[in-house]
Amino acid sequence: MLILTTLLNFSVYIYVVYNSIIGSFGFGSIVKYVGLSQKLIQSILDIFRGFTDIKRNTKFIDDYLAFFDIPQAMQEGTKPVDNNSDCKYIIEFRNVSFKYPSSDTYALKNISIRISSGERIGIVGQNGSGKTTFIKLMCRLYDPTEGRILFNGIDIKQYDYHEYLSKLSVVFQDFKIFSFSIGQNISGSDRYNPSVVESCLRKVGFGERLAKMENGVETCLYKDFDNGGVEISGGEAQKIALARALYKNSSIIVLDEPTAALDPISESEIYSKFNEIAGEKTAIYISHRLSSCKYCDKIAVFDNGRIVQCGNHQELVTDTGGKYFELWSIQAQYYTE
Repeated sequence: MLILTTLLNFSVYIYVVYNSIIGSFGFGSIVKYVGLSQKLIQSILDIFRGFTDIKRNTKFIDDYLAFFDIPQAMQEGTKPVDNNSDCKYIIEFRNVSFKYPSSDTYALKNISIRISSGERIGIVGQNGSGKTTFIKLMCRLYDPTEGRILFNGIDIKQYDYHEYLSKLSVVFQDFKIFSFSIGQNISGSDRYNPSVVESCLRKVGFGERLAKMENGVETCLYKDFDNGGVEISGGEAQKIALARALYKNSSIIVLDEPTAALDPISESEIYSKFNEIAGEKTAIYISHRLSSCKYCDKIAVFDNGRIVQCGNHQELVTDTGGKYFELWSIQAQYYTE
């Protein structure tokens, strides 16, 4: 490419100087014609570079497309999910164990728990104890290595995948907020009900911030696509993610570290109101802040991929030899010293 550029430039100079000498145009026009010729040469070279880049990147596109052609290994059922008018759905793990692909170590081992309709369940434990894996199995991001997960007494593998997922509203700890409008971020669509979006935002404590936005739910977030976009804090982004779970209006709400970026006052408001917000829905919380567990009907304590304790806050905190008491005491000491 460098040799070609040099030859083209050299040819242009020879041609312009020669025509200037023989009187085809004046010496003052040399700069004009040389500049014009160089722009033409640059455009031609850009075209060649474009084709070269396309050819170079084709192999990466092939890999990208091949990824989507990987056959689905998980069983896909066809059974419809009964649409109960009273939203009574029960999830049960029966002796569920799981290993991640290419791993010889169990991430979960012999998990058995029943989550009844309308319950508030807390999932606690140290990092790596299997809490998020538990939720991923419930959401069928993976299938159990051993055991079964039942939904109203039927293995979730037998259900139509999309129908089953429609019963779950999940906010993972690594949620994403996109550079679109608030309404689009919450609904996941360019078509949404503005009044419902506003209601969900008010319920999670975002109402005051929304009132200050001139365009309301049509306000664009961040400035990637709109110079008038609004920057939001980590805590505000987390409230928007919580509003997503409410907007979907599913029967089971799953929140993985839902208040990690919130200040203590906002966190307390969210949990104190969430029983009212969730209504008769089932709510499952994963949290490292054990203060949130006071609002739960039942708490499952995970340790090394197993459920080592299960009960309400009062029962678990009085068991001084248990894992929950250990975790609670570690956090409590920073507030009592």
